[in-house]
Amino acid sequence: MPKPPHDHDVSRRRFLGTAGASGVLAPAGLAPAMGAQPQPASAFRPTGKPRQLSPNLYLIEDTCNVYLVKDGSRGLLIDFGSGRMLELAAGLGVTRLDWVLHTHHHRDQAQGDLRAAAQKIPIAVPAHERYLFEDAENFWRNRRVYHLYNMRNDFYTLTRDVPVARSLHDYETFRWGPYEFFVLPTPGHTLGSITLVAAIDGKRVAFTGDLIHSPGKVQTLYDLQVTYGGQQGVDLSVFSLARLAERKPELVCPSHGEPFADPLAGIEQLRAKLAAWYKFWFAGDLTADNQPIAISPHLVSHSQTNSAFHAILSDSGKAMFIDYGSASGVFFSSFLTATDTFDRIRFVEHSLDVLRARHGMKSVDVAMPSHMHDDHMNGFPHLARVHGTKIWCLDNMVDIFQNPRGRNVGCTLGEPLKVDRAFRHQENFRWEEFEFTVVHSPGHTNFQMAMFVTIDKNRVAFTGDAIFGNPGNPDGSIRHNLIYRNDVLSGDHLKSLRGILDFEPNLIAPGHGRPYPVTRPDLLRLEARLNKQEEHFRDLVADEDTDFGIDPMWVHIYPYQMLATPGESTRAEVRVRNHRRRPIPLEVSLVVPEGWSVEPRVARLEAPAKGQAKGEFRVRVPAGIRGRQRVAIAADVVAGGKYLGQITEAVVDVRSPA
Repeated sequence: MPKPPHDHDVSRRRFLGTAGASGVLAPAGLAPAMGAQPQPASAFRPTGKPRQLSPNLYLIEDTCNVYLVKDGSRGLLIDFGSGRMLELAAGLGVTRLDWVLHTHHHRDQAQGDLRAAAQKIPIAVPAHERYLFEDAENFWRNRRVYHLYNMRNDFYTLTRDVPVARSLHDYETFRWGPYEFFVLPTPGHTLGSITLVAAIDGKRVAFTGDLIHSPGKVQTLYDLQVTYGGQQGVDLSVFSLARLAERKPELVCPSHGEPFADPLAGIEQLRAKLAAWYKFWFAGDLTADNQPIAISPHLVSHSQTNSAFHAILSDSGKAMFIDYGSASGVFFSSFLTATDTFDRIRFVEHSLDVLRARHGMKSVDVAMPSHMHDDHMNGFPHLARVHGTKIWCLDNMVDIFQNPRGRNVGCTLGEPLKVDRAFRHQENFRWEEFEFTVVHSPGHTNFQMAMFVTIDKNRVAFTGDAIFGNPGNPDGSIRHNLIYRNDVLSGDHLKSLRGILDFEPNLIAPGHGRPYPVTRPDLLRLEARLNKQEEHFRDLVADEDTDFGIDPMWVHIYPYQMLATPGESTRAEVRVRNHRRRPIPLEVSLVVPEGWSVEPRVARLEAPAKGQAKGEFRVRVPAGIRGRQRVAIAADVVAGGKYLGQITEAVVDVRSPA
């Protein structure tokens, strides 16, 4: 059992929670200078000694394995444990520690991080777990304990906030001295876990966190459960192990267990065992088993991914992707569970190797979204950033991609995306040997297209989520759906269907599921159902203009997620969509927290019949606010002389200047 230090050591060892540049190591046993709230040390300390794995790579067994990489007298740590390495590094010839890099957020990896912060050693963490380091205290204020069905082991999160100097983004390279650490996303043990891969002393070394303990073994199974009775982390781990093997590591350095050389056989052994464990519970395929299928020589579709994506392959080997979302429903739902308020859902690359090896794809030249929902295009930023893919879309999607803070509509991806080319409704264009027509196709969402093209003699309609080919309606017709917060108005579904009818496709490539044959009678049956939907709208909604009962955002604040700096003013708009056949005069006032100011106090505007209008405001946040806050504001509205009250809202993210 570890020995507690003397009482005077406990009382002296207080740690300041601030990070700066690299840290010069203090002599062992000396406390750093006092500053903000002191942090008490543990009553225990590990007794392990450093072991040299190669000339510039050392290991110490702490609450986890902590690895020291040397560059002369400078050092970098992979994970930190209790911080014991601070006391030992000088004996290894290291006078300055430049960084601590974390593989995941669990306390055994990071419980001593405030010691590093006190020594001014910057800390870098996985991007999708950053909030579990620097905002840990807020996490604990909001983590549900009663009604517990979310089994994800984020209960192993730090109990105090730790300052973070840098995020480690998936697929980026972290450069330090002569070393390049590739950030490989390897979810499984935690949903934000990464593996750091680098050439050290002539070997390709993988610092795998708790993805693998030893050949064929994991440290825990309980960490692999996300939902009640689920085995999502097992599926994720199998996928991650396959991606790790593709990197061909020569030495695996796990967070628990011994480092092991020639690891490919041990990785495969664990992958096979985990796959067997998953299939002990579930009959379906693992994400790693999913494969795209060739519909025809120039059209390959992948329906087992969370949303379907389709690859049009030119004779030159270039590909156009229609949609590109998460690798599977397990990936999407798991990462959705773990997405921070200010973050975006995690994306892990998939399927490209199969398209290259089996279908002759040489590059992903263009990617086009069927619609703006994140489950269909959360891989687009990765394609653009890593593979140089051009992003094309219908023109009404451009603003919501490039400014995702603007609107509060369903399923918005929380990452700006540059659009390279936009198309008008009914515009024709050519790509490689194919001729396309794009039309606006509202209904599932206003921000949706249908795209028509002839491929290998098939008249193909890419329809996104406008219609679904799994008949589940009482009359057996093709299905559709209705999501009010997606900017849907009466008549939209019929408009979408009529665009498809005009093209007369014989093959539908949908947003979910495999492409399926379609006939005109199939589509006409759906048209009859949609006409019946319009009757229901008119029968159910009290207002004579039924869109007021369908559109929850006919008045909305833009941008919905505002950014504000204390002491400065920020521009906001109130936008109005008038569904009446006559103009509506409006008076609008913003309701903000005490101490804030708004100009003008009241905006007066008139929305024309079946038209739009907007009023502009300047919102000023008082100086003196520190840290990061999210505050709600509202719009108080009088329309046509009737006081409606605070019928719409927005959130303001207040951030202190750097």
